[in-house]
Parts: sequence; C-alpha cells; structure tokens
Amino acid sequence: MSSKTLTIPARLLCYCFHKPRRVFHVDPARLYYGSPQVATGSAVRTVDLRSDTVTKPGAAMRRAMAEAEVGDDVFGEDPTVNELQKIAADMFGMEAALYVPTGTMSNLIAVMVHCRERGDEMIVGDLSHIHVYEQGGSAQLAGVHSATVTTLSNGTFDLDQLISKIRHGYPDPHYPRSRLVCVENTHNIQGGRVLPLSFLQELRSVADNFGLTVHMDGARVMNAAVALGIQPSAILQHCHSVSVCLSKGLGAPVGTMLGGSKDFIQRAVRARKALGGGMRQSGVLAAAGKIALSDMIGRVKEDHRNAKSFAQALLQCDPPMYQVDLTTVESNILRFRLRDAHMSPAEFCERMAGVDEEEVKALGQGVQVLMFPHVGGTVRAVWHLGISEEDTQLAIQKAHFVAQQHKLKSIRAA
Repeated sequence: MSSKTLTIPARLLCYCFHKPRRVFHVDPARLYYGSPQVATGSAVRTVDLRSDTVTKPGAAMRRAMAEAEVGDDVFGEDPTVNELQKIAADMFGMEAALYVPTGTMSNLIAVMVHCRERGDEMIVGDLSHIHVYEQGGSAQLAGVHSATVTTLSNGTFDLDQLISKIRHGYPDPHYPRSRLVCVENTHNIQGGRVLPLSFLQELRSVADNFGLTVHMDGARVMNAAVALGIQPSAILQHCHSVSVCLSKGLGAPVGTMLGGSKDFIQRAVRARKALGGGMRQSGVLAAAGKIALSDMIGRVKEDHRNAKSFAQALLQCDPPMYQVDLTTVESNILRFRLRDAHMSPAEFCERMAGVDEEEVKALGQGVQVLMFPHVGGTVRAVWHLGISEEDTQLAIQKAHFVAQQHKLKSIRAA
C-alpha cells in the first residue's frame, strides 16, 4: 500500500517515529506581536485564528477608500463620514452616531459623557473588555471609579448583585456616585457569548429604576444580531449608548461607531477631540466603514458556522485530547481546553503554529494555525472573513495531527 492511500492516522503512525526530524520553532512572544516566520521554501499554509482584528480590506473596500469624497470632519464637513454616521444611527435605532478611531476610545468617550464628574462610578463585569483590556482608562483619564460584578459564563451578571453595588449615599462625601452600567455583547473573554435579550430588558428596567444609564461595548454586536437572527436595533433598544467596531469581523481597516442620543453625541464630539480622536479628511477611512455596514454583516454567519465545525471536530478527535462545550459556541469565538495536563495551552499554541517535516509528509503540506493561550487555562480561536471553510478543515487536520503526535510522544516516553 502506498503512503498516498493511507488514512491520516495510519500515515501519522508511519511518520511520527521517523528520526531525525527537523522542527521549525516559533518564538512564543511572536504569537502576540506578529505572525510567526514560516519555513522558507516549504509548502506552508497559514490559518490565523488569533483574532478577528487581523482582517484586511478587500478590493471593493479599497476601491471605495480610494474614490471617497472627503472634507474636514472636525468641521463636520466630510460627506462620507456624515453619511456613515447616518447609516449607523439608523441601523442602531438611535438618534445619532459618531465615527471614532478605535473601540477603546469609543468606550472611554461613552464613560466620559455618561459620568460627567470626576469621582463618578460605573459598574462593569469583572471579565469585561473595558475592565480588563483597556488599561483602566476610565480611572486613568476620566477620573471615573469602577465597581465590578461577577461575570457569569454566558457573559451576563446577576442583577441582584448589580443592585447591591449601586451607591445610595450621594451626596455623602465618602462615596462615589453610581452613574453607569456597562455590558459587553458578544462577550470576548467568555468565548463570544451572546447576551440574552431578556437579560438586557431586565437590566434596562433596573437601570431606569435607579437612574443609571446603560452602555454596551458592542464591538461584536453584529455577531450577536446575526446569531439571534434579529436587527441590531432590537438589541440596542435596551441601551443608552453603544460602541460598534468596524475593524473586526466586518473587515474595515480602522474605526468604531459610537451611537446614542443627539445630546450624547454632541458631548461625545468634544470628548473625542480632547482625546486626540478628531480626524480631518477621514472619509477615506469612513468609506471602508460604509462597505462594512452595507455588505459585511450578513457574511459573519459563515464565521459562526466554521467555528462550530471546528468545535465539533475537536470532540471527534482520536485520541480525545480536547474539551469543548458545544452549547457555548454561539458566534465566531471558540474557547476549549486540553485534556492532558502535560501539554499547556502555550505549548499547544506553539505546536499548532510550528511546522516540521513529519507534518509535511503526513498531511501533504505544512499548516501554521495561529491561536492564543487564553484565560483559565483555555485556548482561544477566532474566525473571521480571512478564514474559509477550507482553512477551517486544514486547522482541523492540524489539531488532529498534534493530538496524534502528542499521544505517540507519550507512548515513547512510557
């Protein structure tokens, strides 16, 4: 029997004992700061699942950017930006919207507008992006204190715990003043979980009862809308403001839309300028945002489908090396665990990103699959418009190959 007719497991058994082997090592630090170098001259395919922020604008988007009509946006005279802001506001079901360079700036602006006095307080989930990944900007730059509630596995938090965190002593000089509650949809750290509409409705009722405003970090709210099969406005009706990223699954090179009331956006314009976010002929960038909102939302269902396919394949792996709860795979982000404590998430990610001769012989080509070690001893993989169904199948083959190699290494060690 020729090697071409062998099944993948059989071919792995033939080649994984082959010595010597040449391994192309990957510096773990590069897993965050850039793509690992591939082996020169090798048939290597890269499948980048680190984040949906690695997407690149396509031909239509680049053409729209090149041909964009522009003006001075700080003067409110860039027609492409103005049109994008109108499109976003209508889509969100809100009175107005503002084009902002980044999601972090957009969230910070929202905090600054809702919490108008230094020493005000916002309540956030302890695993929220705002609390964990944005450098404490609300305190550092806005003078706003954060109180945390426990983030649950589905991205929500207990509303009774929220109520217990609301300050009632204002204007007692000992305490900050509760002003704002922030939610995240979909929830990044919890694996792309989609917040239930019932939770958002109940949260808004609590906020209204206690005179608080609700801001949604909706960097991936379009994924949530597609997952639920509803319009974004059906989600955002429960919020006073929202930040929606254009440069993740929607494929724009830069930009976030901040939505809210007219008064909120007027104040947000001032905060954006103070933070250095006032851009001039930014219609060149806003043109990409228009394409993102008009053409790219519907296709994120492909990312959801590919993420689910990969998760299902991990459970079918022989040997059984991966732990996945399929009920938690709701959008384009997947978190999974390794069953064998002898392989850490960092080691697994390094192995997935590396290519050796055994792999090329067994699979017919080298495949670099880039992922991140994640919180709680998990591995995170994110699907996006740069990852096709074929790429997903290659990633599945690589995950199965790594599991087989690890098993054979354990057998030899025993």
